[in-house]
Amino acid sequence: MKSANELFELINKCPSPYHTVSSVKSELLASGYTELFENEAWTLFVGGKYFVVRGGTSIIAFKYNPDANGFMAVASHSDSPSFKLKVTPETVGAYSRLEVEKYGGMIYYSWFDRPLSLAGRVVLRTDDGIETRIVNIDRDLAVIPSVAIHMNRSINDGYKFNPAQDLLPLVGSSESRGDVMRSVADSLGVSVDSIAAHDLYLYNREHGRVFGVNNEFILSPRLDNLECVYASLKAFLSAGDSDSVQVFCAFDNEEVGSETKQGAASTFFYDTLSRIAGDKLLPMLKESFMVSADNAHAKHPNHPELADADNAPLLNGGIVIKWNANQRYTTDGVSAAVFQTLCERCGAKTQTFYTRADMLSGSTLGSISNTKVSVCSVDIGLAQLAMHSASEVAGAYDVCEMVKALTELYNTSLTVNGDKILF
Repeated sequence: MKSANELFELINKCPSPYHTVSSVKSELLASGYTELFENEAWTLFVGGKYFVVRGGTSIIAFKYNPDANGFMAVASHSDSPSFKLKVTPETVGAYSRLEVEKYGGMIYYSWFDRPLSLAGRVVLRTDDGIETRIVNIDRDLAVIPSVAIHMNRSINDGYKFNPAQDLLPLVGSSESRGDVMRSVADSLGVSVDSIAAHDLYLYNREHGRVFGVNNEFILSPRLDNLECVYASLKAFLSAGDSDSVQVFCAFDNEEVGSETKQGAASTFFYDTLSRIAGDKLLPMLKESFMVSADNAHAKHPNHPELADADNAPLLNGGIVIKWNANQRYTTDGVSAAVFQTLCERCGAKTQTFYTRADMLSGSTLGSISNTKVSVCSVDIGLAQLAMHSASEVAGAYDVCEMVKALTELYNTSLTVNGDKILF
């Protein structure tokens, strides 16, 4: 259960993508990494360990090896479905409610009747411009209350929620106008007037827990995709030296399409690899490998008919290799064989995911990133239930399998020899 508890510890530190990147930065700095900045020249030293941040919510770390023949990269994402606070944060009637809009494709009903709070980024006025700070109101601040069944008899008959009406969180009495931003200011130790703007998100304050008759499952907010962030970072930091440049990535905005300056569809990945490799970039990409790590749908215990009959992952069944003929995932025969072989070498369990043939498949950052940086790539994840719920379910043991496999990957380098890949 050590890995589960470490995962919960990370999730508790990461109520927003800003906090996720801040937590990853802290881990990297503690491990001897140096921060680089995109607006400065880079001087890289042999054996140096570096990272760079874009937008405060995406981060790329790497171990520099000028003699490397390629890159071994793992990419996950830092965001989860949520609700973003509007510029005018409160609407006041009989009560004070938060004005929010939905971010990503969450399951609406799962957000009701849970302790919620706000976290993210605040922009402050200074004497010579502005500065950004991250903030977490670390207490139970709000709740989205259900309507009692006595007042809505159709609530269990497929009621359609209206996010503009049903999903506004209760935050105070009618006399509390302005207190939300005062709470934000108090958390930062600044005045309300110094706040110029904000990027604040609701988050579920419930902590992760282990459950099941044999403690075989975990329940936690934001498993999609902090579980993969945790596994890939742990593998990255524990890997030994390699003949490849080892790269860790966590991109923002996967839940809304990735087409932002810090998303997987941006230039961030390409820009960083270009500065590492210089004019060697193109030949290095031909001997590189990338893992796109984002959780996968497990067979549902109450609705097994929703899964593919023969390719439905199970909780605690190991790492999921995701396939889609329409290229929603990057996996192909070559990349699957490479990754499967690495898993066999280290004894990591794997399983396969296909969407049912009569259902549309989801997608993730791998195919999007590959349009900017084209490398041999595989899409993987860990099986979970209730994806995009305010609390999600996964297997307690699967994360260890992913750490094992990704460590093996980071310790490996590829050589392409005609139709052969040697590793």
